[in-house]
Parts: sequence; structure tokens; C-alpha cells
Amino acid sequence: MATPHIEANKGDFADVVLMPGDPMRAKMIAETYLENVKLVNQVRGILGYTGTYKGRRVSVMASGMGMPSVGIYSYELFSVYDVKAIIRIGSAGSYVPDLALGDVVLTEYAWSESTFGKVQNGSPDHVKVPSSRLNAVISGAADKLNENITVAPIHSTDVFYADGPADYFKAINKEHGCACVEMESFGLFHNAAALGKEAACLLTISDSFVSEEKMSSEDRQNSFHKMIRIALESAISYGKD
Repeated sequence: MATPHIEANKGDFADVVLMPGDPMRAKMIAETYLENVKLVNQVRGILGYTGTYKGRRVSVMASGMGMPSVGIYSYELFSVYDVKAIIRIGSAGSYVPDLALGDVVLTEYAWSESTFGKVQNGSPDHVKVPSSRLNAVISGAADKLNENITVAPIHSTDVFYADGPADYFKAINKEHGCACVEMESFGLFHNAAALGKEAACLLTISDSFVSEEKMSSEDRQNSFHKMIRIALESAISYGKD
């Protein structure tokens, strides 16, 4: 059954969906890592694919940018297409010197000044947490691949171009413990909790507020393979006894 935003049929998505923000990153993941790939959505250019990885069924679909966008797609995947878990795989800006370009962060919790939860179902909380079970699966997958990840709180914001104080990130880090910033996880975690589903978030550091280093847009699209491999291993491990 299609929605206004997803044209896929019931059953077209696997139990676990990897969700990058960028449609071209979703395409790259599907074409690089999956076998027997089927394009299941292209409405509004938000590409979604289902295929197999090491013989197990996995889906990957873009979320677009920001909480309103990930809020729509995750809600429909959870509530209409019976997806059990979504692993966001995205980029983040580092607030701390210990996180360098290319480092991978597993979200411990997302703090946000957003009103997403309040508007969606009246939730007053400014902290949203991922599934502890799914985080454990992801940590296990990283260990299996001998890849280092940092588990840390993150800042999930509605605003990319902020004209506030230059040291705003320092205040967020000091007051809320956030090690980096992105724009989707708070909304994703809220929807998962509201619908009784599971969600987690892996992030690759693509720029730093400390060193002012930045990856190019091409690097952002193509250089996140460590994070992607961890997410794929997690997807095929999810649900195993």
C-alpha cells in the first residue's frame, strides 16, 4: 500500500532499513554492497532499495535532511511498512577535539532544542534515546569487524545555518555533554519510541567546529564505508537468536 511519500508495496522493505540522509548515498550503498537489488521508491527523488547482504535481506532508503523529513519517512516505514528497526547512517560536526574527520560515533542519546516531540504527540522531553538492544548489536558488529567506534551523546538540531554566538557549540557540549551535531536522530528516536519500534544512529565526523576541517560533498557521499559496513553487519545480525 503506497503512501503520499513512498510508492513501495507492502513487503518491499526488509525488517531493518539503513537510512542515510542523501539519496545518492543510498544509491551508492545499494549498488556497492547489496545483491539482487530492487529499487522500491523514487518519489520526490528519495531513493529506496531492497537487496541482500551476505544472503540476508536488507533495505536502504534516504531520509532527506532534517527532522521533518526523517519524521515523515521513518513514521511511514514503521507504521505502514512494518519495518522493525531503522539505523540512521549520517554525517556530523565534531564539538570536541577527540573526534577527528572520519571517526565513527554511535549515539548514546540525542539532546535537542527542537519541538518535534511536543508537536508530534505532546512529549516534553529534550532527550531521546536509541534502542539499547540495537546499540548493543551495533557495538558487537563493530567489534566483529575490528573497527573502533565512539559511543557519545549528540546534539540534534533543526538549524544548519545558525547565526547565534560563535561558541554556541561549546555551551551545548558543556551543558548537555554532546560531542557532535547532526539534524535527524532526535526525530527518528522519538518516532521509534512512539510506535514501539527500534532505532539507532551511526555518524561519521565530516567536519569539526574545533579544527575547522571539512570533508567535501564528494567525500561525504563516498568516504563513509567503515560506518556503512558496521551498519550492514548490524542489520543482518538483528533478530538473530
